[in-house]
Amino acid sequence: ETQRLGGGSGPGACGAGAELAGRASARAAAAPPPPPPPAADSGIVGLQPIDFIPNAPRHLVDERQEEIPVVIAASEDRLGGAIAAINSIQHNTHSNVIFYIVTLNGTGDHLRSWLSSSTLKSIRYKIVNFDTKLLEGKVKEDPDQGEAIKPLTFARFYLPILVPSAKKVIYMDDDVIVQGDILALYNTPLKPGHAAAFSEDCDSTSTKVVIRGAGNQYNYIGYLDYKKERIRKLSMKASTCSFNPGVFVANLTEWKRQNITNQLEKWMKLNMEEGLYSRTLAGSITTPPLLIVFYQQHSTIDPMWNVRHLGSSAGKRYSPHFVKAAKLLHWNGHFKPWGRTASYIDIWEKWYIPDPTGKFSLIRRHMELSNIK
Repeated sequence: ETQRLGGGSGPGACGAGAELAGRASARAAAAPPPPPPPAADSGIVGLQPIDFIPNAPRHLVDERQEEIPVVIAASEDRLGGAIAAINSIQHNTHSNVIFYIVTLNGTGDHLRSWLSSSTLKSIRYKIVNFDTKLLEGKVKEDPDQGEAIKPLTFARFYLPILVPSAKKVIYMDDDVIVQGDILALYNTPLKPGHAAAFSEDCDSTSTKVVIRGAGNQYNYIGYLDYKKERIRKLSMKASTCSFNPGVFVANLTEWKRQNITNQLEKWMKLNMEEGLYSRTLAGSITTPPLLIVFYQQHSTIDPMWNVRHLGSSAGKRYSPHFVKAAKLLHWNGHFKPWGRTASYIDIWEKWYIPDPTGKFSLIRRHMELSNIK
């Protein structure tokens, strides 16, 4: 099974003659006629493409442009976040973006009806069902963490499965708003041999506002248990600056060459057996294996492309001018912009599109209505 995970074959973003993002380099030269779309390979574990709608208005998108694959995980209880993120990306670019929206069973129909009845009906997207069997034997519920495991948080580990034909992709969480042109993030230079570029915690402009009194929150020791021999044997400095995995650019050619997915799975399994993550985990459960696998082996994105902590009390410290200048705003933390209290929710609401089915609603609106009654 693990051999199949790293494979680059499989169904691409096919339909209406759309070329795959991975063929962009061929287009840079004198472009020959595009080859036919590859046949679907239903044998790849975890990939269940549902639909692809390439009906973006042609006056907005230049077909000769390189396609930019953007992967966003969309869980049913946070679907409004994904909608707002997609809307902000689409509105702020003329680039040829294709959204790969990763969901669990049952969410696809809801998502499709939301997209088709809104101003987003012209976007190009593909809904991909995430197979939770991929996580069997690799994650378990931790009663001390107090939160159920959310399978979609691990979608970022399986990018070559989700976008099998692309050479380069952007991954981002659903609690973001993009204010810049996504093309600039996509063009982030990755050093030779690097499979991904992240925003480092110590170097980020946003972190400098909140680093005082943060303890180990921005170092490796905040995520990994250095009392464990297996961690100590890696010889990773505990004071090494961590990075945020909520927004990153991945070179999938390099990712597959280095078997990054297999490496991440290895550390997930070892953690199951030996408890390698910090007991007071500073952030997402997906961060520790990424920190190990990408230790001193990743490039960096412009820190203004991941201005974070808006989902914590720290986000209130940012000036409106700084927030306006940010290329991407990230509400990581407990307070989500669709919830009761978060910083700068007015900016997020500008991009939110109400759910025509009525299934998803902003929690604060419920609170306001109940107060009126």
